[in-house]
Amino acid sequence: MRLQVAVGTFKQEDFITGCGWAGNELYTCGDDKKVHKINAEGDSGDVIIKDLDSYPTDFHWLPSGDKKKQSEMFALSFSDGSFYIVLRNGRIEKQIKDKTHQGAIIAIRWSNEGTALATAGEDGVVKIWSRSGMLRSTLAQVDSSVYSLWWSPDSTSVCFTSGKEVIIKPLQPQAKQVMWKAHDATVMAVDWNSVNNLIVTGGEDRKYKVWDSFGRNLFVSKALEFTVTSVAWSWNGELFAVGLYNSLRLCDRTGWTFSREHVDSGSITKISWTSDCTQLAAVSASGSVLFGQVLERKVEWQNIEVVLKETNKIIVHDILSEMEEDLDFRDRVISMAVGFGYLVVTTSLQCCIYLLQNLNTPHIFDLKDPVNYIQLSEKYLLMVDNAGMQVYTYEGRPVSAPRFQGMRSEAINANTVSMSTDVIAVIDHSDPKLVRVFDTASGKELGKPIQHVLDITSVQLNRWGSATQRKCILQDRNRDLYIVPMSQTAGGKEVVPFKLGTMCDSAAWNTDTDMLAAVMDSKLVVWYYPNVVFVDRDLVNQTKFSRDASEFGKDPQILNFHGSHVSVRRSDGAELSAAVSPYPTALYGIVQKHMWEQAIQLCRYVKDSTLWACLAVMALADKELSTAEVAFAAIDEVAKLQYVLSIKEIPTSEGRNAELALWRRRPDEAEAILLQAGLFYRAIDMHMRLFHWDRALELAVHHKTHVDTVLAMRERYLTGMGREETAPRFLQYREGVVIEWDKIQAKIEKEKENEANRQGARPYQE
Repeated sequence: MRLQVAVGTFKQEDFITGCGWAGNELYTCGDDKKVHKINAEGDSGDVIIKDLDSYPTDFHWLPSGDKKKQSEMFALSFSDGSFYIVLRNGRIEKQIKDKTHQGAIIAIRWSNEGTALATAGEDGVVKIWSRSGMLRSTLAQVDSSVYSLWWSPDSTSVCFTSGKEVIIKPLQPQAKQVMWKAHDATVMAVDWNSVNNLIVTGGEDRKYKVWDSFGRNLFVSKALEFTVTSVAWSWNGELFAVGLYNSLRLCDRTGWTFSREHVDSGSITKISWTSDCTQLAAVSASGSVLFGQVLERKVEWQNIEVVLKETNKIIVHDILSEMEEDLDFRDRVISMAVGFGYLVVTTSLQCCIYLLQNLNTPHIFDLKDPVNYIQLSEKYLLMVDNAGMQVYTYEGRPVSAPRFQGMRSEAINANTVSMSTDVIAVIDHSDPKLVRVFDTASGKELGKPIQHVLDITSVQLNRWGSATQRKCILQDRNRDLYIVPMSQTAGGKEVVPFKLGTMCDSAAWNTDTDMLAAVMDSKLVVWYYPNVVFVDRDLVNQTKFSRDASEFGKDPQILNFHGSHVSVRRSDGAELSAAVSPYPTALYGIVQKHMWEQAIQLCRYVKDSTLWACLAVMALADKELSTAEVAFAAIDEVAKLQYVLSIKEIPTSEGRNAELALWRRRPDEAEAILLQAGLFYRAIDMHMRLFHWDRALELAVHHKTHVDTVLAMRERYLTGMGREETAPRFLQYREGVVIEWDKIQAKIEKEKENEANRQGARPYQE
């Protein structure tokens, strides 16, 4: 990826202090005491306001509440301490000169909802104003000038600079502020992204740095040539730009530099991105206006590489066959995605869906709004625009449009939404502790949202297998990794996420199998069969692979996990590849075809206990008890082997299924299976084995059978524990029941005989 920078032919006479995009038009202000409107090509401009009373120092558009409409109002600050609220046509709506600042206002910013305005100036004071210009509060007073400020994503705090420090000050007086030393010299610029919640700063020490919202440093650049005078996030939080004297840099969200462009412009004073994140504008102290296009964006899938070569030209390259094809478009390309045999490209007006085997005849349909993000699955594609999420088929036919209250389309990206063929999982932006699940085909919400105790930062669905094998991984702000079964969630059950590990930098599902890879605590960890969590948690550690990953450095990100290779990008931008065993992939292919004998032969050939453990759990999940018996014997799990043998002796399939459900730690499911089959004694016996005495008695009383058995077993249990009966219900039934062990044993034997002779009962088939 690189930034193609061009200097606009339209040039102002003096220092430009502020700029901002409104649609395809750029508005600027500067020391010529005018506000200019410049077209996207930078070759012509109009004066919107002229002969202002003072020198403009900063400029910011009011965020539009309706994403489909462009903002109609902006705030303009001045060197005399006043500020104006101005309509888009240049008419001054309000002038605020009272109770402002002593000296110049250096920075002015609307809150993300557009309900408040923050100003900061040479006097070191930060003030909060209403939308109409009424003073609400003086938020902070510091000893040095405040050169830059920005609102938090939820607009409850303001981040501003003070000398070498950065301060996050909440609007609530009783709330505690966060303050840290950010640079070795004065901090000149700060920006806080509302999507990724990261902060970027630049200072006179010639460095730029990336921070989280707690002030923890995530990236530090090397010392650049000159002072960093401006920084700006793209709206989607994937990129940011850094401006300094005669230089403009394009950087990844993690901090490393994509490209560095040298231009003869003087110091870059302000940078502004377009809403589609494909173009930026930068203004300078010399009066020049720079326009940058983000080119050479790259997406990959298996052996296909797609590169945006020009604003309206894409190159599709097949690495294996070394074939290359150019695709030209009428309008500027906004987004693109490749996968599952398809290439999807959106421009400002259209969506083009190509079959990779035939790039000559795409499906084309018109778009109402520019697309911000695209995600592909095997059957459907998900597109996110200003209106929200839209699901389409690969023929361009609309399928569904999932919605929920509080949804923010600008916050939907690869981390916050994940789609499979049957469900869509998306983080609730109004409450990040929730993950909402939708049916892909209908767009309706399924069951209750997944509830977590902390804010969730990332969600990913696996793509392998059927709907019953669907799983989701969650990563929270503490960098803990959890896994959740989607089948229970869709059924309306409350699910408690299972914790896989801590200190997780990044995680990704395998594209071909159900394997999961993560970089955790300087280790590369691969779960060969993550479903083990919901089958037999005792074998979690035996079915995973772990090795040292210190070469990945700090904050590595997994780009993809394809086959037996994990691609990782380090924090400095370098791409590394790590290999894992190819045998689990082969085992998946064999098991998927139900070739259990061949699976056993593979494990015997490899002689690896991890592979045997994977086979054991896979066999249990598929109710293949004979294969599980061999696998447990191979890894010396004697207790589990004996339990498998005991399950095989159960004469009815319902009884065996109930025991397997019990193995998965689902006693409610096991009870439902037994009661539906009419195996009341087996259900009562199961609860007695689990020491669920109250439920066992409840079932016995309800079905009027084996009440004496429950009371006798309970009495034997208490005698062995050296305790007396205190439960009122057991005391009540004990008074009217005579316990005779011979009769109880006879009844139990009769139940076993009846179960063995019932219709459909047959021994386990090898």
